[in-house]
Amino acid sequence: MSDVTGEVSEPVLEPDLPIIDAHHHLWAHTGHRYLIEEYAADTLSGHNILASVYVECGAMLRPSGPPALRVVGEAEFAGGMAAMSESGLYGPTRICAGIVGGAELVLGDAVEPVLEALAAASGGRLRGIRNAANWDADPAVNTGTRPSAPEGLLRDARFRAGFSRLARHGLLYDALVYHPQLLDVCDLADAFPNTTIIVNHCGGLLGLQGYARQETYSQWRSLVGEVARRPNMLMKLGGLSARRCGFGFDQRPVPATAAELATTWMPYIAACIELFGTQRCMFESNFPPDRVSGSYRRLWNAFKMITQGCSAAEKAALYCDTAQSVYRIAAQAAE
Repeated sequence: MSDVTGEVSEPVLEPDLPIIDAHHHLWAHTGHRYLIEEYAADTLSGHNILASVYVECGAMLRPSGPPALRVVGEAEFAGGMAAMSESGLYGPTRICAGIVGGAELVLGDAVEPVLEALAAASGGRLRGIRNAANWDADPAVNTGTRPSAPEGLLRDARFRAGFSRLARHGLLYDALVYHPQLLDVCDLADAFPNTTIIVNHCGGLLGLQGYARQETYSQWRSLVGEVARRPNMLMKLGGLSARRCGFGFDQRPVPATAAELATTWMPYIAACIELFGTQRCMFESNFPPDRVSGSYRRLWNAFKMITQGCSAAEKAALYCDTAQSVYRIAAQAAE
């Protein structure tokens, strides 16, 4: 029996373990559709996915109107997907129960109406903002579709003026950076200790070009350790399938098994859990980008293999409770 990626299916591990998928996207690009039907099919593939958090990816922006407000189209889109999910017609998962919107924080004080419009468009589900800040001196490490951010964005005074508005709206910040930028994130966290910052994708590991060397792991771990010292920062566990990580999953003619994925990712995910603790970590699928390493079902199997030595309470935090708390997912979505 094969799943949607053509790989031989493996039994679902711990099928009753409650999960909130803390990070996924929906979109309809040319030749690539991943909307509520596709995501719902993945959530029904065997794992107990109670709810999900939608994270901005530049989908469904308004084609016209004030440039700063075009991002509101994405919040309307995600809110609509959430409303469709609430009908129950797409399965029991509360899809897009929390929404992380996009906004250009360099607007400074002028970001205020954008935040208000995002909150209204999301149907009350807006929980945070992601203003991508990923940059490196070597542009070749950016193997995704999103262009690199300006150098030093997180230290820009205009950005920080906009960032200062998040806490008063009860919003957190999802940080999309590469691991060499983690000290900039630490500086941001120190400047705004009352704003929760969630670092995406195990810190944005780079393993290509000049980073394809043995000492990269120790450097990455040291930087992640600095992040963990800040109590207002949390870590998302996942996002390790990308080409920029250097593991080559996208180049394999046959998808890796869950055991192979677990073996490769273990040093990184285990280090994050050790440094942050289970109360400050949460698992993410990062689908559909992480589909390059295998199916949704296989991804969660790999995570469960990595955490097989954790206690029931630790697993509850990693897979559900931390995400439920920080993204304020309604209790009925996590039962």
